[in-house]
Amino acid sequence: MNELIERGLTQFRRILYHGQLHVCPICASHVRRFKPMGERKSARCPVCGSFERHRLIWLHCRANTNLFDGRSKRMLHVAAERCLANELKRLPGLEYIRSEYAPGDTTVRLDVTALPFADKCFDVIFCNHVLEHIPDDKRAMAELHRVLKPGGWAIMQVPIKGERTLEDSSIASPAARALQYGQADHVRQYGLDYADRLRETGFTVERNNLAAELPSEDRQRFGLLPDEDLYLCTRTA
Repeated sequence: MNELIERGLTQFRRILYHGQLHVCPICASHVRRFKPMGERKSARCPVCGSFERHRLIWLHCRANTNLFDGRSKRMLHVAAERCLANELKRLPGLEYIRSEYAPGDTTVRLDVTALPFADKCFDVIFCNHVLEHIPDDKRAMAELHRVLKPGGWAIMQVPIKGERTLEDSSIASPAARALQYGQADHVRQYGLDYADRLRETGFTVERNNLAAELPSEDRQRFGLLPDEDLYLCTRTA
């Protein structure tokens, strides 16, 4: 979409949905409501399209990372969410490389199990709600670890349900996958052992529950899920 048209539509939506009940920390819009999705009553920002997980990531990065300090760094954003990409590509000092379905100026098509980048070349990686679609997720995790610099950090979110990851290669049809994993294009349902799978490929992993630590009025204002954890991965060597 032409950037000028996109900015115009964004401003129109800001006016249309303006209110004081909620604030999207990504697009800085004050809106009277977030749009519902299923049982989630405050899921989607009507201005930028962010979901709860995107707003949580943004708040974490603002409070706890070096992403916004203006210093030179290189970032890979796998299957880039538009709501995040629109803001990240404007950050000073950031060489921003993203992959998505439609190629663009700084967009590459890539196979996350065979990344076309040198070892230890990214300071930051975002890879959110991707790995549940990848049959060989361990190889994808290993590749992401390979291209992350020592001292670099990554946010790698997946849907989590239950204690143990469920996967069965014999479940191959879209209908069967939807029944077993909740979505036709998912090949597994991750459990809380997801962090262990990341550690097996070399990452140091911290599970952070920023949303639960915030006052309830802030969770409501930003439209966050109290039980959503962030999986924060670093490479030490």
